[in-house]
Amino acid sequence: MYIYIMSKNLLILSLFCAVFFFGNQLGFSQNEALSKNEMSLKQPPYLKTGDTVAIVAPAGILKNRQGEINKAKALLKSWGLHAVVGKHVFNQGRHFAGTDDERCEDFQNALDDPKISAIWCARGGYGSVRILDKLDWTTFKQHPKWIIGYSDITALHNEVTNLGVQSIHAMMCTSLQDDAETIKETIATFKDAIFGKPLNYTLKGSKYNKSGTVSAPLTGGNLTMLHTMLGSNSSIDTSGKILFIEEIGEYKYHIDRMLQSLKRAGYFDNCKGVIVGDITKIKRNTTPWGTSIEQLILDVLADYDFPIAFNMHAGHAKDNRALILGKIVHLDVTQNQSKVVFKD
Repeated sequence: MYIYIMSKNLLILSLFCAVFFFGNQLGFSQNEALSKNEMSLKQPPYLKTGDTVAIVAPAGILKNRQGEINKAKALLKSWGLHAVVGKHVFNQGRHFAGTDDERCEDFQNALDDPKISAIWCARGGYGSVRILDKLDWTTFKQHPKWIIGYSDITALHNEVTNLGVQSIHAMMCTSLQDDAETIKETIATFKDAIFGKPLNYTLKGSKYNKSGTVSAPLTGGNLTMLHTMLGSNSSIDTSGKILFIEEIGEYKYHIDRMLQSLKRAGYFDNCKGVIVGDITKIKRNTTPWGTSIEQLILDVLADYDFPIAFNMHAGHAKDNRALILGKIVHLDVTQNQSKVVFKD
C-alpha cells in the first residue's frame, strides 16, 4: 500500500513538472511567434548621394511619355542620385511596356545589379502579375533594395512582403505628368522615404473613424490587387498587421464585393487596424448603393474592434504620400484626427 501511494505521488509530481516545463516552453513559443509576426520586415539600405536608381516598367505601356521619364531622371539628379533606364521601358507589347519577357528582363537586371540601390517603377496600369513567377529573387533576398511604386505595383509589394523585406508605396515616374508645384507633398515624402527621414502624418478627422491606438507593421496597397492575389502564393498575411487600402475607378458594389471576399478569406480576423487611403473616381451605377464609401467600409468591418482611419492621402490622387510597407506604424485614431507615425 505504501509503495502504491509513493508511486502515485511520483506520477503526479512527474506530470506536474512536465506540464509546468513544457507549458512554459509552449507559452514562450507562442509569444515568440506573435512578436515575430509583429516585427518590422528587413529594411533595405536607405539611399545616399551617389547611389543609382533603376527606372523600369513592369506593367503598362509608356507611349509618348518620354518627357515624364526625363523629369524623373532630372529629379533624381537634383537629389544627387544617378538614374539608369531599363532598355525595354519604351517598348510596346500590345497593352504592356514590351513583352512579359522584356519587362521581366529589365526588372531582373535591376534586382541582380549590385550597383542598383532602388528600383523605381515608371507606371502602373496592369501587367506586374504577369512577370511575378518569372522573377528570380535569390540575389534580392541576399541584398535587398527598395522597390517603389503603387497601384498595380501592389503585386510586387506583396511578393516582397512575403520575402520579408520592406518596400515603398509612393509616386511613380508618370506622377510627374503633374506640375511639381501641385504635388509638393507627394515628391517631398517620396524623397524622405528613400533617404530614411522620419515619416509622420496627421490625418483630417472623420465622423466615420473608429477610434483606437495600435502599433504594428503596415501592409497592403491597391484593393483590386490585394483581392486578385487571394488564393495565390503572393497573397499577404495580415495577422498582426495594419492594413492600408486605396482604389480608383470602381463601382461601390465592386468595392463591397472585394472587401466581402477578403473578409470571407479571413483577411481581417487578426488584423490590428485599417488605414483607408484615397478611393477616387467612383463610378456611378444605375442602381444607387445608398451609403457613402466610408459607411460601406464600416459595414463590412462591423464585426471587428480594431481602429479604422480615413483620409490618408495616399493612392491615385495628386497628393500621394509615401508609405513604407513592412515598417512598424503607430496608429492613433479619434474622430477629430488620426496620427500615423512610422517607428525607427
